[in-house]
Amino acid sequence: MLFLVIISLVILQRITEVIIAKRNEKKMLAQGAYEVGASHYPFMLALHFSFFIFLIVEVLFFDREISPLFPLFFLIFLFVQAFRIWCLTTLGQFWNTKIIILPNANIVRKGPYLYLKHPNYVVVCMEIVLLPLMFQAYFTAICFTLLNLAMLSVRIPMEEKALSEATDYHKEFKKKISAS
Repeated sequence: MLFLVIISLVILQRITEVIIAKRNEKKMLAQGAYEVGASHYPFMLALHFSFFIFLIVEVLFFDREISPLFPLFFLIFLFVQAFRIWCLTTLGQFWNTKIIILPNANIVRKGPYLYLKHPNYVVVCMEIVLLPLMFQAYFTAICFTLLNLAMLSVRIPMEEKALSEATDYHKEFKKKISAS
């Protein structure tokens, strides 16, 4: 029962995020933005959708139990959710599930983006580990961690290249390094 409540809330959260992303995409495109990496986006959607399917199947059909470390994992998960919200609100209209580039935009350098280049990807990586571990779904945790890392090995360089070509991304990042 606890699993169904948590997974339902997380899925509802993802649906809300897709709605926000669509709204942000429309705003950005109206300002002259464009999408990069459209060819890999369907694979990323499939990865995330499959994650939930595999997690549900592994927990329910293989009768996985709540982890003895559930309180710790759940506490970390709640922290990660707060971090996720911080990432999304910091980026505002720039946050998206797609790579949407607004030429000549200033890079966001506040909130978690002051400390990490890609904090939202850190959030996703942690969720893909934590959700299954809370319910001892080790197969899902391992497989989707590896699949997600493979996806990010394509997505992050593509995003950074596009940001470098169209914005002040590298200039701002170098400024951060030299100020340290």
